[in-house]
Amino acid sequence: MALPPAFNLLHSEFNEFLYAPIGEERNGVALSVISALTRLGIDPWDEAARLSGLRKDVAIQTLAVRITDFPGGWWTQSDATGIAARLVALLPRTGLGAAAETGARRKAWHSLSLGWPAVALGLLALLIWSLLR
Repeated sequence: MALPPAFNLLHSEFNEFLYAPIGEERNGVALSVISALTRLGIDPWDEAARLSGLRKDVAIQTLAVRITDFPGGWWTQSDATGIAARLVALLPRTGLGAAAETGARRKAWHSLSLGWPAVALGLLALLIWSLLR
């Protein structure tokens, strides 16, 4: 019997993010996202799902705070923001964050697609007016 998707962690959509290195701890050992979140008492898969549903900039800021809060970590806020940006790029974009980004692109394209016909009609009207004069 196969495990339900929620418990089948071998093929989680968040694996690339969760197993990515944050950096090295002071003792030289590589620290992964899954290890850091677990040590902070945060469920790694819940946090990954939550972050993937946020707007990209909010997810980066949220994760950067988590990184700077890590006990024994030595990352500054600017280091943490850069690390968080790299890590958030590994998350699948779902939920409101993805919808907002897709919606913004769609709105920009829609505005552009409505603008060209208006310009063409204006030029056509100008051409007809100049011919009838």
